[in-house]
Amino acid sequence: MRDIPVGNGSLLVTFDDKYQIRDIYYPHIGQENHTEGFPFRFGVWVDGKFSWVFEDSWKRSLKYVSDTLVTDVHLINEELGIEITCHDTVASHDNIFMRKAYVSNLLDTERDVRIFLHQDFRIYENNVGDTAYYDPESSALIHYKKHRYFLINSEPHFDNFATGRKAFGDMEGTWRDAENGTLDGGEKTEGSVDSTIQLNFKLLPQSTQEFFYWIVAGKSHAEVFRINNGIIALSPGYSLDYTRNYWRVWVNKNERDFGDLSDEVIDLFKRSLLIARTQIDNCGSILAANDSDVTERATDHYSYLWTRDGAFVANALDLANYPYLTRNFFLFCSHIVHDEGYYLQKYNADGTVASGWHASWDKWSKRKLIPIQEDETALVLWALWEHYDKFREIEFSHRIYRPIVTKCADFLIDFRDEKTKLPKPSWNLWEDRRGVHTFTCATVVAGLRAAANFARLFNENIYAEMYDNAANEIVEAMREHLYSEKHGRFLRALNSNDDIHFEPDATIDASLFGIFYFGAFDVDDELVENTMKAIEKHLWINNGIGGVARFNNDGYMRISEDFTGNPWFICTLWLADYRIAVAKKKGDLKGVVEILEWTAKNALPSGVLAEQISPGDGSPVSVSPLTWSHSTFVATVINYVKKLNELS
Repeated sequence: MRDIPVGNGSLLVTFDDKYQIRDIYYPHIGQENHTEGFPFRFGVWVDGKFSWVFEDSWKRSLKYVSDTLVTDVHLINEELGIEITCHDTVASHDNIFMRKAYVSNLLDTERDVRIFLHQDFRIYENNVGDTAYYDPESSALIHYKKHRYFLINSEPHFDNFATGRKAFGDMEGTWRDAENGTLDGGEKTEGSVDSTIQLNFKLLPQSTQEFFYWIVAGKSHAEVFRINNGIIALSPGYSLDYTRNYWRVWVNKNERDFGDLSDEVIDLFKRSLLIARTQIDNCGSILAANDSDVTERATDHYSYLWTRDGAFVANALDLANYPYLTRNFFLFCSHIVHDEGYYLQKYNADGTVASGWHASWDKWSKRKLIPIQEDETALVLWALWEHYDKFREIEFSHRIYRPIVTKCADFLIDFRDEKTKLPKPSWNLWEDRRGVHTFTCATVVAGLRAAANFARLFNENIYAEMYDNAANEIVEAMREHLYSEKHGRFLRALNSNDDIHFEPDATIDASLFGIFYFGAFDVDDELVENTMKAIEKHLWINNGIGGVARFNNDGYMRISEDFTGNPWFICTLWLADYRIAVAKKKGDLKGVVEILEWTAKNALPSGVLAEQISPGDGSPVSVSPLTWSHSTFVATVINYVKKLNELS
């Protein structure tokens, strides 16, 4: 879990719940992780006693300064009689991680204090061939390998330092050297290396000492040297103050009426915008989640762009009036789209194809498969039209009309069964089964209608008619093949292993909200009403923390067999979106507010939203923060306020 990420679109630093730096991504968000999840430790030696702040003797509060991407961390160790307050950030426009810390003496006696700050870089995501050394030109420590340099410095300037071997033989690292209160390591070490700096000062009774600590990321010695000189010339506090002000202006740039929503919901709305921004690369990629802990159970991570997640996040940012970020996303999508007009499972932040498990070949039938989740293609078109409809950027839309819209829409038309008119089988949005999925069908309808709107915009009426006709055929085919009279609601899917024989899947799935959300069916249609009632009845976690599970008997990271699954923030907020859509009077929105309050209540103290929570106690499950969770909260709040104003 990552409780307080800070970043600027090219440098991302994340902390765990023990206030240890765990991930440092540069030069892309999510790529590369120069720590591999190993912790940077923070230790305190006082009058002969030593303690790392991750130990149980410390009480920790990890939050943010309101309306900013500056942390507000409080650490108290009563045994040592020490309190530390830290404000961390990544500079808004420079690749600098900056910490301002206050160390306070809680006792009435003078204290001898030493602060130890440890760095465990694994540059380019491995610990082979790194170098750490003291650089006399900058009077700083530098870790480097090839085109990646990390400079470490402090003010007051550190009194001692050590570089050494780590994770090699019986050598654990220089952090062990710190535990006796004195560093004895070398000036320069190569291979698998780490480093620690030491600051010494006297604390008078009930007094406080301030210090700054920073890490500069760059691609050369000259670059980090120049940035370090700038920090010293302007003072370290300048960068932190500038960044604090920048994010406060950024998150409040749009005057917004929140109606009757509570301060807690409003705070989480702003926090969600800020946290979502930390997960977006300046090149346009929107990363699902940057939490390297997941690699321990999956040997992979969430630091990828799924264009489905990206489209939902982009749509939320458009609703919140941040079109600059979404334009970058759509331009990014125009560069990565497959020549045949679809998007693959996921991509790295630099646009290269990421790891995947969707097969391109069926070894039993000896035939080619298209390894996609079709909703990922359709949702880019849907989000792109929503973007144009709000901002009317005709030049921008025309620029990507051919690269994305017609190319993808033509694929969506061709990728259909000639007999049923439904889309051909692909993987579902949860990535756990192949078939013809109701959610996917609804997104394809939305994508084709978006393409038709663009075609009319650019006077290509023949294409517009073709896309509209295909969308209408899919809607009728959904009514015929995916609505179950027996169950009185939509099926989740027609599952298939061979793309020839199909088995109706009547599992109740929260993603069925897509039938109305993407406009395939009217929200007041009896078919929609019956389906959404089934979701609320069977997927709401009763006798527990509340919230909506993904689907019946969801086994992914399931906490307890006593519950049908873990609550997901996005699934619970989808129910709120349905309540918004069907509301006819102001009183009908009460259930929406309850879900928004539930979301705020179950966020981490910092405001971070995980992917899931435990149905028993609400503790976070899986990765955090999940960008999609935060963007869905933003979109639902905006949808609520809009409907509230309409009904008022």
